[in-house]
Formats: sequence, C-alpha cells, structure tokens
Amino acid sequence: MTVERGRPVLLRGRAIPEAEQRQLIRQRTRWIRERLKQVNQPCKETFVTGSRILYRGKTWYCQVQPAAELSKPVIRFSNSRFFIQSQGDSISRKALKPALEVFYRDKAKEKLLPRIRHWQRATGLQAVSARLFKFKGRWASCSDDNTLEFHPRCMELSPSVLDYVIVHELCHTVEKSHNPAFWHLVEKHYSDWQRCHGEIERLGVEV
Repeated sequence: MTVERGRPVLLRGRAIPEAEQRQLIRQRTRWIRERLKQVNQPCKETFVTGSRILYRGKTWYCQVQPAAELSKPVIRFSNSRFFIQSQGDSISRKALKPALEVFYRDKAKEKLLPRIRHWQRATGLQAVSARLFKFKGRWASCSDDNTLEFHPRCMELSPSVLDYVIVHELCHTVEKSHNPAFWHLVEKHYSDWQRCHGEIERLGVEV
C-alpha cells in the first residue's frame, strides 16, 4: 500500500477480489489517514542556512554558501552538516533537486552497493546483479531474473532500515511473493525486520 502527495492510495501485489481490497483498506484506515496528513503538509520551497536535509535516517543542518560562478548548485556532506553552494544565499527546492539526486546516487554507490555484497555473504542469498533505478512509489525491487534495483533515495533511510530493505530484496531471490515462507526467510536472516518494516510503512513507500 503506497500513499503519495497528490495521488490516490495505491494497492500493490497479487490481484485480489474487490471485496478483499475494500476490507484491507478498512483495516488500514487509520494508517492511511495519518499518512495522507503527513504527505500533504506544505513543503518548504526554499532552502536557506538552517534548513535541514534527510540523510541516513536523520535530518542534518544545511549551510548555504553563495558561489556566483556556479551554473548549477553543488551539495556536499561534511562534519555532520550539508554545504550547499549556489548562486545566492537561498535556493528553491526545484533548483536543488537535481543536485540532491546526484548526492544520493553517489552515496548509494559508496555505501549501498557494498552493503548488498555484505548481506549476500552473510545470508548466502545471491542476486544476479544490483543497480540503482528511480522508481515511482517504492524503494527497491527484485526482478524475475534476480536483478536487484534500489532507488538512490534509499540513502534517506537509517542504516538498519536500509539493511532490512537489502535483506528483503535478497529473500525475493528465493520467494517472489510475500507468502509465509518469504517472511520466515526474512526472520531467519534479519531478526529486527518487524521494527524496520514498520518504519518503512510509516514512510508510506513500498519495499
């Protein structure tokens, strides 16, 4: 179940009868309302010194540094804060988005891909390959041929939740659906999975 700003609630997974769909929605009504309230809050459209950016499960202080010579903004993370270089002392969310996407992609290559290799060794579950892909409404997926794909924005997740997402997708190399055997496999390899799965659900984006 996915809840996004300005979009209807979306049910994903295997096809089920409409009556079951309605029952599922009724069971999750409170969660859906809470998520709609969160995602539809007004976004702050301008970043200035003191704004915050989400990374690795925390929001970090931003310092905007004017750099008139730059044609596009640059982001770096150092000493527990973000430094944003732009043409002025503020920058719009729209103008910052491409630089933030580059930042998350670079950090995913640096931190996410090695963790995938770690969990393949730890679990014995093997993917054909792993790559980055910009999904709409989900963090990651495992294809029929066992290729793993992760959204670069996975770098917004805390390390423990990111590890859960990796193990979740590796388990899909054995069990493609979310059946009891799949969850048993997840439990076997990641005992803290329920807390992390709950965190994913609160974010309203599927894994």
